[in-house]
Amino acid sequence: MPRPTHDIRRTGPALFALCLVLACAGCAKDRDALPDSPFAPTIDPDGDAVDGLIVGHRLMQAGENHMALEAFTRAAAERGLTAEVLVALGSANLALGRMNQSEKLLRRAIEVDPAWPEAWNNLGVVLIERDKLGEAAQVFERAYALDNGESDAIRDNLRLALAKLENKHYGDESTEAFKLVRHGNSQYQIRRNDV
Repeated sequence: MPRPTHDIRRTGPALFALCLVLACAGCAKDRDALPDSPFAPTIDPDGDAVDGLIVGHRLMQAGENHMALEAFTRAAAERGLTAEVLVALGSANLALGRMNQSEKLLRRAIEVDPAWPEAWNNLGVVLIERDKLGEAAQVFERAYALDNGESDAIRDNLRLALAKLENKHYGDESTEAFKLVRHGNSQYQIRRNDV
């Protein structure tokens, strides 16, 4: 008598799909257990969400400024418009070249927390970009005083603002190109492109 053979294809596509799903679920579970796994972890519906500010800062470090802005917006919905959230939103807009939005957000941040040097520094960067040199110099002086002169980035930004202001008074328009360099999570420094 011939021995019966079982062909999974004959049992129907539904059973085949179920076996495939169960096999993949087991593989995914083993895959996520590896600490150096390149795969994203599986979603845990009962797990805690990662803070939007942390996600946003990591995205900004990766140069994903649009996605960072979205993460900061989610953080604003969760936390409210705290000074930290306002500075993050302002910094993301600054990185995207949206100077009007950035200036408004950073001005609100210094209203909420007037003693935060990084907020003042970033506002100064926006003001320099908008060619408001006198106000930028005053803002950097305030940031430098609040920071007790400890930040090299703030000191360098203050020097640049004062130099640009002095050159403007003498009518020597500088045609040098500058770039923004980010330090830490949300502090910017202005540098010449040739540096």
